[in-house]
Amino acid sequence: MAQFKSRWPVRKLAMVCCRTATAYSREDRRMELRTVEELMDLLYACRGTREVPDRGEAPVDAHDHALRTAALLRRGRPADKELQVAGLVRPVGRLLWPGEPTARADRAADAVRALLGERVAGLVRRRPRPDVPADDDLLALRSADEEARTACFDAGVLEDWRTVLELLAARNSRFGMVD
Repeated sequence: MAQFKSRWPVRKLAMVCCRTATAYSREDRRMELRTVEELMDLLYACRGTREVPDRGEAPVDAHDHALRTAALLRRGRPADKELQVAGLVRPVGRLLWPGEPTARADRAADAVRALLGERVAGLVRRRPRPDVPADDDLLALRSADEEARTACFDAGVLEDWRTVLELLAARNSRFGMVD
């Protein structure tokens, strides 16, 4: 197994990358992302991981799928940055807690709450699922999520989202400072 090196100065975590490029924390079961850089590191770590949909569809790359989902939400709702970011950060839960599918959305929401705010955390927690009644935001998220599985277009690169992430983090920062 290769060692996953992180630039997280706040917390020393033993992160391990497996052959499937999933990472998990051995020491901390409740993680709180504190900087945009930490979030970007996690999103970059999603490259190469495969998401297998529930309905027997072909697996998709989690990184590319998140970028396409966020891009589709940007096209459909250009003013709703929090909704777009919720579509972007969705794979964080799978990366941090690969063995716990039932708690994944809750823990991913807890991880991004302090950095990105209550609304983004709520959208990540109430992940679009066919069996749950949805409001307009969840319907848009579900639609973009499903379309991103089959859509073939260039959704850009993760660095394109850094400014949006920093703006949301600055708005939701407890101390008014963002790394």
